[in-house]
Amino acid sequence: MNRIDTLIKYINEANKIVYFTGAGVSTASGIPDFRSQNGLYNKELGYSVSSEEILSTSFFKTNPKEFFDFSFKYLFKKDLKPAIAHKFPVFLKSKNKDVIVITQNIDGLHQEAGIDKVIELHGTQNTATCSKCNKKYDGKKILELLDDEGIPRCTYDNGIVRHDVILFGQNLNQKDINDSIKEISEADLLIVAGTSLNVYPAAGLVHYFRGKHIVVVNKEAINISEDVLFIEEDMNDVFAKIMQK
Repeated sequence: MNRIDTLIKYINEANKIVYFTGAGVSTASGIPDFRSQNGLYNKELGYSVSSEEILSTSFFKTNPKEFFDFSFKYLFKKDLKPAIAHKFPVFLKSKNKDVIVITQNIDGLHQEAGIDKVIELHGTQNTATCSKCNKKYDGKKILELLDDEGIPRCTYDNGIVRHDVILFGQNLNQKDINDSIKEISEADLLIVAGTSLNVYPAAGLVHYFRGKHIVVVNKEAINISEDVLFIEEDMNDVFAKIMQK
């Protein structure tokens, strides 16, 4: 039995499935990943500091112009479409599986694909908030708020408006962590896709799994101590084959 057929067997046997995703899931939709060999963190992009430092609370506060220039160029893109990897949980639900998506992504593409039960560990770009008055905005309309320097400004008090994403230096939402631990610990099958599992505390959540099988679908090898089925192929190809069987 090949590895894809083994994954199909695991899916058929499972009742509750957690689908844990990272940046690699969205590369086919046009969003670059971060930590792969060709990811944003390993590229020289011409900014004053590294990409990782740009995405920190301290840099945002002191260099908002450069922060938003980077963000709009590489992260917050309009008119993105879900890839097969985003649609795969919808397929699982069609097989009467209880499916929970836990993602490190901020793009909202899982919801756009038709999944309503999504835990977004690193926040979302679907909404935005004024840093002064906390006025809420539709994240997709933030480009309508840009001033002459390319910084989104609140229409009420001119405060800086930023997408509701977690930056380096911020803590994850504790409720999201607790909910993730609960869902993972109750799952029969954990499918990990498109993540290097290098970002903590999110990556540490997989250690709470108490079910039967962990499957990792990723083009590059990752460090994980658990006994896993590793499918080192393009995830969209893998999931497309499963959806066609």
